[in-house]
Amino acid sequence: MNIIKIDSFQVIGISVRTTNENGQAAKDIPALWEKFMSAGILERIPNKTDNSLYCIYTDYEKDHTKPYTTILGCKVENTAEIPDQLVSKTIEGASYQKITAKGNLMQGAVYNEWIKIWNSDLARTFTADFELYDERSLNPENAAVDIFVAVK
Repeated sequence: MNIIKIDSFQVIGISVRTTNENGQAAKDIPALWEKFMSAGILERIPNKTDNSLYCIYTDYEKDHTKPYTTILGCKVENTAEIPDQLVSKTIEGASYQKITAKGNLMQGAVYNEWIKIWNSDLARTFTADFELYDERSLNPENAAVDIFVAVK
């Protein structure tokens, strides 16, 4: 088990409220990514610590089978300035199970890892989980993406 403690951090980005029910998230989350990329959101985020992207799953109604919020954005030094139509979120410090998805992002490398997580016996807290897209994910055909799942 690769459990690590991560301190609290803040993000700014765009968000969507979605659910895994009836495949809704499979439509909403790619649409969020499309909006992020096509609308130049990365350039609009102030006070970024770097250009790594965080895809955060939070505000769970109950667990992964019920509605939750997905935020796509960047870690920031502070949230003093939040541009119009963007949101901010503080991710509280917690213990996380780190899982690395490797492979072709266009062929579901990350999604396939989530299926394993959903079917696992991890003692999840359903507070905030996130994916980290850093320099290792720049080549989508041969990427590595770290998935952090909040655990007890």
